[in-house]
Amino acid sequence: MREFMIIFKQAFVTKAKTKSFIITTAIMLAAVFLFANMGKIIDGVKSVTGGDSESAQVLQVIDESGILVDRLTAQFEASGSDMIVEKASESEQELTDQVKEGEIDSFLTLKLDEANTIQANYTSMSSMEFSLPMMLQDALQSIQTEMKAEELSLSGEQVQTLFAPIQFEEHSVSPSAKTEEELSQARGLVYVLMFLIYFAVIMYASMIATEVATEKSSRVMEILISSVSPAKHMFAKVLGIGSLGLLQMVLFGLAGFIALKTSAANMADGFFSVFGFSNMNVGTIIYAIVFFLLGYFLYATLAALLGSLVSRTEDVQQMIMPMTLLIVAAFMIAATGLGNPEMAYIKYASFFPFFAPLVMFLRVGMLDLPVWEPVLSIALLLVTIFILGWFGARVYRGGVLMYGPSKSLKDIKKAIQLGKE
Repeated sequence: MREFMIIFKQAFVTKAKTKSFIITTAIMLAAVFLFANMGKIIDGVKSVTGGDSESAQVLQVIDESGILVDRLTAQFEASGSDMIVEKASESEQELTDQVKEGEIDSFLTLKLDEANTIQANYTSMSSMEFSLPMMLQDALQSIQTEMKAEELSLSGEQVQTLFAPIQFEEHSVSPSAKTEEELSQARGLVYVLMFLIYFAVIMYASMIATEVATEKSSRVMEILISSVSPAKHMFAKVLGIGSLGLLQMVLFGLAGFIALKTSAANMADGFFSVFGFSNMNVGTIIYAIVFFLLGYFLYATLAALLGSLVSRTEDVQQMIMPMTLLIVAAFMIAATGLGNPEMAYIKYASFFPFFAPLVMFLRVGMLDLPVWEPVLSIALLLVTIFILGWFGARVYRGGVLMYGPSKSLKDIKKAIQLGKE
């Protein structure tokens, strides 16, 4: 046990003191607070740079009808827009030349056809401008509606009844379905936690494989396994770096909690409301921790196994590529299920151990599942981790003694045979 704790502490402390770990942790913590206070930062930048000044945008309008400019001005005033509409005295060609020379941003040409329908032509330098044309189209559509209502002698109340929305409610008979409001609140939270699980698992698993390959390349491994068994060395590495990863996740969680509390007003409304941060589910957080730990130990054991087969750190990424593809596939399957987590292939994938940490977490976060489903998935994960740990220890025992270029995963058989000797 003493040897195990020495290796465990060495793996934990060595990685915790590296500049890359400290800098990455600091950047991520800063990013959490930056994201949570984005609204305040934007407001502050606007106040410094003058973004909140009263400078209004001026739109030149050529009105061939003679009546639409005043209506458009009234429409913008009624909506509270700071857009200033000016009737242009120049010709369409002159205004086009001004747009090309950068003297004005754009202009609008208006006229009425025989059916008294508005014909609008918006001219600007860029074809990628969307907000102003859409705002103009909405305003002109409202003017068109008013004009047609006047032709039909309809009152304002009668016009409103024409556009009265229907009452539409959606009900699902699925026992696992949530309401649309609950799904909207859960979707963003699950998405963020999925990213954390994905990046943490892929980062720490790769770290273990690189650590093992580094010790082999420096011949330190030969000294270590003379005093401690290879299996004990492997699991000490896995637990040491895993504890470091868990500590980092706890720091991120505490930072996120503090950021949410200090920015509760900004996070509860507007853009951030779609992420579900205003109504965080404790059960979802618990499942995130459980599946993070299980996913980590599953892939970390596999990474240690693969890392023991290579003698140079340059070969690590190539050897762990199949494992990386498994994690990427799990994330892509889970991401496709954000829109509809009840799809059949999502359900089946959630019970596949290498996909379960992300896909089953998606389902428990967004659906009201019977308890046996996540419990079965967790049980399958534990069995797989146990089998992989037993098999990995056998491969690791011989793999750490193998030197030379690693050709492929066929070296696993060679490592097992060497371990028996």
